[in-house]
Amino acid sequence: MNITPEAYGKMTQRVSPKSPSAVNVPTAFAVGGGICVLGELLRELLMSMGLAEKAAGTWTSVLLIGMSVLLTGLGWYGKLAKHAGAGTLVPITGFANAVGSSAVEAKSEGYILGVGAKIFTIAGPVILYGSAASAAYGLIYYLARLI
Repeated sequence: MNITPEAYGKMTQRVSPKSPSAVNVPTAFAVGGGICVLGELLRELLMSMGLAEKAAGTWTSVLLIGMSVLLTGLGWYGKLAKHAGAGTLVPITGFANAVGSSAVEAKSEGYILGVGAKIFTIAGPVILYGSAASAAYGLIYYLARLI
């Protein structure tokens, strides 16, 4: 049986569930915005406790990552993502959830060969390409400053 790409596209479109964008987009916006507001409130709280702006920003990131991983481990982040969709992909919490999910899924395989090996399934490529890109951009910046 030989199916053309156009015919396959029509078949998948026919059986795919319709996404209620009028509900999903505002929900994702509200949840993503809520996560960002939480981050800003944490940062302001930390600065009011005497931390410098840069230190407060760093601790805010650490706390958001920690909360995201904790909620992932408890199974709550997935439930939130199911209803909030793309709103939970706010970069720092979404990435922490992705890394934490890999670890939770691999827990049954043991801590070394499961969690230790598979925690970087998601993070590995990001760390690799992020490091390579930052080195390349740093070299370009350095060479551009010499001119």
